Amino acid sequence: MNELAHHTMKNILLVFTGGTIGSAVSEGTINTSGAAGFKLIQQFQQHYPHYQQIRFSTIQPLEILSENLATCAWQTLIAAIEVEQPGQFDGIIITHGTDTLAYTAAALSFYFNTLKIPMLLVSSNYPLDDPRANGLENFICAVEFILQKNQTGVFVPYRNQHQSTQVHRGSRLACSLQLSGDFFSVQGSSYMQFENAQFTLTNPPAKSPLLSLREGRGDGIQTHMPPLKADFSGRILMIKPYPGLDYTHFNLENIDAVLHDLYHSGTACATAQWGNQYSLSGFIKRCGERNIKVYLAPAIKTTDVYQSARILTEQGAEMIWNMSIEAAYVKLILAYGNFTDEQQIIDFINRDIAGEHV
Repeated sequence: MNELAHHTMKNILLVFTGGTIGSAVSEGTINTSGAAGFKLIQQFQQHYPHYQQIRFSTIQPLEILSENLATCAWQTLIAAIEVEQPGQFDGIIITHGTDTLAYTAAALSFYFNTLKIPMLLVSSNYPLDDPRANGLENFICAVEFILQKNQTGVFVPYRNQHQSTQVHRGSRLACSLQLSGDFFSVQGSSYMQFENAQFTLTNPPAKSPLLSLREGRGDGIQTHMPPLKADFSGRILMIKPYPGLDYTHFNLENIDAVLHDLYHSGTACATAQWGNQYSLSGFIKRCGERNIKVYLAPAIKTTDVYQSARILTEQGAEMIWNMSIEAAYVKLILAYGNFTDEQQIIDFINRDIAGEHV
């Protein structure tokens, strides 16, 4: 156990939102339970020898399974945290479900990009009473991170099956793999590993990726922007590609922009060979006629690009480079919620705000 735990009282804001870590099983159904948060603290005190050195202040602004989350829930969560004056704490831990964990982690990473204390989101693959649950381990890792690491930013500690606990940057966490409860950062590279109560960097950055816009970008260029409002636009349409996707099914009323997901090589169908209704190129043109911007992600910026990707950008689509689809979506709805000028939106999207660029 880290020696700091013996000497320094740490004040941690503990924010309960529900999720599996805040659930219990009753008659074969998993659902949120008001008692689950207290169970987490109880388990922590039973398994953490120096728990008396930790003072938790608890709030519960939400009690939902995370698949039921809408962006207005982020406004509720952010407002509840800000009321508590986060600067008076040594760190913040938020319990959260796994289904939308990557999206909330990105939202908090961008919104709280100037926060001077660590914020960690903690989830569990099973309810805490289940012996297979990793929730307590993830929670202990979060507490130790606050004790040991004097770092700002939003992080997600998570132990996959048969692996040591990894600490992910909130802005780089991807949604769980299909038919799996495991989590990975984009490109498979987490920020830190936690083993035997010690943290080690798994991917040491050449420059600090966690500088805020107002502190600089790590490249010597000072950048400034007004504080963000917790406004997430509801007028962004996200589309996932699949063979046979028919773009005539989409109604473009009340839409300001489209974010189009891409296949792993940064591509989507750009040909009208099988009919114009299947062509993203044709859809981009249709959007352009309505002054609706189309953004594409995820894609790694390289010297050579596929012809299909080149066609799409030549049609006027804007590529969001080197960022997960989850981060791109959240950044886009935050951009459109805060800015009206197109150049401001593009500048915001292209800047590395919370270490989201890989």
